[in-house]
Amino acid sequence: MARALDPDTRPSRLWLILFAGATAVAAGLGAAASRRGRGGWYRALSKPAGQPPPQVFGPVWTTLYGLMSVSAYRVFRAPPSARRSRALGLWWGQLALNGAWSPLFFGARRARMALADLVLLTGAVADYARRAAQVDRPAAWLMVPYLGWLGYAGWLNLGIVRKNPRLAG
Repeated sequence: MARALDPDTRPSRLWLILFAGATAVAAGLGAAASRRGRGGWYRALSKPAGQPPPQVFGPVWTTLYGLMSVSAYRVFRAPPSARRSRALGLWWGQLALNGAWSPLFFGARRARMALADLVLLTGAVADYARRAAQVDRPAAWLMVPYLGWLGYAGWLNLGIVRKNPRLAG
């Protein structure tokens, strides 16, 4: 019976599945919005130099979502505390902001609003990483590639807004 309460057993793993499932939902929203939005509007946009080919996004985001899930799981597995709760609250917040970007950019065709979302998202991820470091340092380091990608994505999003003042919404 004591084995069933051990954090290394199945109930704890269910939380990893929850975090991975939540990121999968965010990924699915993003993928659906980007598929719908990659029509004439997106093709008509002037894009900044350094825009990666579309086939790059799937592997990059799969990796980033995996790292995000493991990071949240590591924080969750730490002993309960106010720091852990704050970090996890920020993790859920950044995931919501992440899930909003593609519908804003591709679905609503509002590149400026998507850029504002991206600024908030980057701040939330940085704050999460800072707070996660107080609970589990490796969990914070798992977010570094995501922060790097968000910087790159922000540069691309800003480039699209600047190059397409009338089409960028």
